[in-house]
Amino acid sequence: MTIDRRTVVTSGLVAGLALTATAALPGAGRRTATITVPGESPTRASIPTARDPRASGGALLALATAKEPPNGGGWFATYTVEVPHAGPYRVEAVATVPVEQPHTEETGSYVRLSVNDGPAVPVGRSQPYWYESRAAWGGLSRVTLGDVELRGGANTLGFVVEGPAALDDVNGYRFLLDEFTLTPVPVALRSVHVQDPEVNLGHYRGGERAVLTFALNAVAPQPLTVTYRVLDHASRRVASGRAPLVAGASTASCPLPALPPGHYRAVAALSSAPRDRVTGQFARLPDRRAVRGAANRFGVNVATLALVPPGRLDAFAAATAAMGVGHVRDGSSWPAAQRGAHGPLDSGLFDATADVFRAHGLKVLEVVSPPPDWALTGTSVPLPADLRDAYRYGSHLAGRGRRAVPDAVQLSNEPDVDTTASTGDQHAAYVKAMALGIRDQPHAPVVVLPGIAQEGVFQELMLRNDVVRYADAWGFHGYPSPGDTDPEPPSAPEDQHELRERFGPGTPLWMTECGAFLPARPGTDLSFAAQRVQARYLVLSTVESLAAGTDRQFWFCGPPCTDDGVSFALFSRDFQPLPAFSAYAALTSLLGAANYAGLVEELLPRAAGFVFGDGAGRTVTVVCAPRPRTLDVPVPDGLSRVYDLMGAERGPVPRSAAGTVRVRASRDPLYVVTDAPPPQRPRPSAGDERARRAPLGAAEHIVLSQRFTAANAAPGKADGDAPPPLGYRLGATTRMWVDVYNFGRAARTVTLSAWPSGGWAVTPRLVEGVRVPAGGRVPVPFTVTAGAGVRPGADRLLTFEGRVGEAPVPPSVSRVQRRPGG
Repeated sequence: MTIDRRTVVTSGLVAGLALTATAALPGAGRRTATITVPGESPTRASIPTARDPRASGGALLALATAKEPPNGGGWFATYTVEVPHAGPYRVEAVATVPVEQPHTEETGSYVRLSVNDGPAVPVGRSQPYWYESRAAWGGLSRVTLGDVELRGGANTLGFVVEGPAALDDVNGYRFLLDEFTLTPVPVALRSVHVQDPEVNLGHYRGGERAVLTFALNAVAPQPLTVTYRVLDHASRRVASGRAPLVAGASTASCPLPALPPGHYRAVAALSSAPRDRVTGQFARLPDRRAVRGAANRFGVNVATLALVPPGRLDAFAAATAAMGVGHVRDGSSWPAAQRGAHGPLDSGLFDATADVFRAHGLKVLEVVSPPPDWALTGTSVPLPADLRDAYRYGSHLAGRGRRAVPDAVQLSNEPDVDTTASTGDQHAAYVKAMALGIRDQPHAPVVVLPGIAQEGVFQELMLRNDVVRYADAWGFHGYPSPGDTDPEPPSAPEDQHELRERFGPGTPLWMTECGAFLPARPGTDLSFAAQRVQARYLVLSTVESLAAGTDRQFWFCGPPCTDDGVSFALFSRDFQPLPAFSAYAALTSLLGAANYAGLVEELLPRAAGFVFGDGAGRTVTVVCAPRPRTLDVPVPDGLSRVYDLMGAERGPVPRSAAGTVRVRASRDPLYVVTDAPPPQRPRPSAGDERARRAPLGAAEHIVLSQRFTAANAAPGKADGDAPPPLGYRLGATTRMWVDVYNFGRAARTVTLSAWPSGGWAVTPRLVEGVRVPAGGRVPVPFTVTAGAGVRPGADRLLTFEGRVGEAPVPPSVSRVQRRPGG
């Protein structure tokens, strides 16, 4: 046991540790009124002030700029405050926050806070804390920043802006501060954590020294004692004890006993305030590390610029890699990277975050964000009106003007469930243009089709436009029904496998989002019961998806994330690992390459068994049952060991003469690992998806895009809930155009032909000699006429095909309907 005797000023903000309401210690009964400090009255600052009648004093500290701070000194504001006595004070403010909130989508920058001569410490609070902050006025919120320790009399308190940040349409700096308050609070237990939270979010492996640390929000004014107990995933006590804190110390620590892999909770309290408990969570990771490189099938969504404070990024990336995933899915901002049609392209902010993940051995899947406003028109929303803008941005994503090329690029996110009138054919043309921009660059990354939210009309129409040939991997998402507190895995992997066989056999399937909608009350993490459900669901949904043919699986999401009362994350609000983190670590460790070999038919219907080869000569059988029961599981001839959901070994089990091992199964999956390969030949990993890439010729560099006026727009998608018909709404006679783009390096002559269906007619049916310059666009007019038998309320396919010489151009296929009364 070690005791920290340093009498340092403790901000209580390192790594965004949890705040606690605790009983006053003896001698801490002094109370003074809250001290209010106007934001517009710093002693020294590089941040300007501005007048606003809504501010408490008619003015406020106001920074909103893309400019770098003067003299390289940073954007800062330092205040001098007088307090009546020494001790901890809670800092609250009316200010901007760095995440979107229900009352405002405009975000601000993260800040650091300094006290007296101490360093500026990141206010590293997680998204749920900011998201749940109450609205103040304008886009400002009432936020709690943490506890600081002050000396009696004069103190300095400084705000330093971290940045730049990805704001709405620019990478810049934004921090508005109306006022902040200092309220005296008791000396209290602030956090319980394992390892140093500045560099480690609470994980370790066997053989590493693991230390349980208890931290106060200020130095102890007198000797104190912390009592604690450590609980495993099943809430069994595995350790307990008492840790003394001498007067003047702010932390105490105890070594942990040897523990098996798993998830643990450390529940602690000051003996003087036993009801005010603080819970820390940590993960003892499996000794066997996950596979790396192309054989790793596992990933996680991170949304770094929206969810991970800059001061936490390196520790978060390290924890993500330690969990055993090989890939992260992250989103960059096109509007911030390109502020005008002919402006420079700069993805430096995103690239800097991607570099951190790569430094920890992780591959980055970059998701293309919606385009900037300057690229849109009223009829093109949410896509660029000129697809050449998409091609240029795709070229940039693939390395033109960037210091690093991403490992993979996904062309959009859930375009089928927005509220716009965009259609599958429009999105297909956009996908082709963006993909060509990427693939025309040397060393182009893997191109992944859009992450489709749900199988339906939009996706099928997009696929009819022959988009699969432009991509290296197939993207889709899969979630259970919202509101289900004990969900079953969705059918999305099976549904997408069937579609893939129709439109792109052999294309690797990437499930780029999967997760569960589990309710969390404001101010709390998921209940522990819900945390256990989440851990079980993560394993079962991943195993079933891999069995259905998925090649890559990305959980949504890693960082703390709350949205409208629902939580998805693998980390707590205080960036500590939840049970699902440990379950994922066990999965990646034990499944290895996760090459699926088949079902254990003998267990059906009483239980389910999924057989995998781990890529290192072992068979891994994942077993679960709807209720507890004893099962005889067939295994190959070899030594078998059983591991629980968290990766803890239950011990070797003998193989019977019948070739089975006996296990006690339940809804929580078990792993039976046998030192012999599977009897069936496993399905191998797709490896590097680019290895199967076919070159795109001159005809495939021609992109056809149907264009109608606003009067003929399709109905809105209503977040994917709109019922059919969903096609363009045409009158008896409708004028429209086919835009012919040439993304090749030489001029081409294109022949167009129209193929209406269901009683519709198009004139002219054939257009020859359409000359399109390299990098050019030529609109070709057509008239679409409804035949006598065409009635409102039904979609029909309208197809335009093209040729360059004898080579066919991938078609443009839309849906059209007759407008009622038209």
